[in-house]
Amino acid sequence: MLSDEQLLRYSRQIMLPEVDIDGQEAWLRARVLIIGLGGLGSPVAMYLAAAGVGELVLVDDDHVELTNLQRQIVHTTATIGEPKVESAAHALAQLNPEVKVRAINRRLDQAELAEQVAAVDLVVDCTDNFGTRFAINAACVAHLKPLVSGAAIRMEGQVAVYDPRQPDSPCYQCLYKEGEEEGLTCSESGVLAPLVGIIGSVQAMEALKVLAGIGKPLVGKLLLLDGRSMEWRSLKLRKDNACPVCRATASE
Repeated sequence: MLSDEQLLRYSRQIMLPEVDIDGQEAWLRARVLIIGLGGLGSPVAMYLAAAGVGELVLVDDDHVELTNLQRQIVHTTATIGEPKVESAAHALAQLNPEVKVRAINRRLDQAELAEQVAAVDLVVDCTDNFGTRFAINAACVAHLKPLVSGAAIRMEGQVAVYDPRQPDSPCYQCLYKEGEEEGLTCSESGVLAPLVGIIGSVQAMEALKVLAGIGKPLVGKLLLLDGRSMEWRSLKLRKDNACPVCRATASE
């Protein structure tokens, strides 16, 4: 049962027929794992907290630096030097004190990652390296948890949703093969600040859609943004029957 304060706080989204009380209650019950509290993780965490997702588990082993502030909007000049998860947790508490935030200030090993993934309803990958993305994907496939994946560099970004609960859903490794990925990062190639805000906001939108069962999430699709021309493209993704991750799990 929503309180009067909650009805007021979330009134603008509750009035949407697709959301209504049921959708809001689904978000309040939800637990989401956000891995990476940088350019993408900042808007993801802020919008999920603002929307009323009940619990956010934040994972990052980095500290806030001056160069982060150009795009990582959950952090401030006053939090330079602090662990990113603590800086983000403080900002989210100010934004919506109702949301439970758990901060994990370390890189998770395989066992810890599996444990955290198994304990949540959905995972949002906001990391910037392929090794971590492959590990997150494998854990999500193993525990049948939906994964919202985003990436942004220079003036280009992409978002996809992988949902291993759906038999025909591809996984991240159906799209990218280990050893074939590029190793570029924002520190090497640069990134325009609003780009990560756009991509992170789309990730938050997709996460909310999956959690409440509304709309049509980007399962089986790769949404691409060219920020130079401000053009969006949507590509169909198919499950790779030879994928070493989701094929192996499906056959068990």
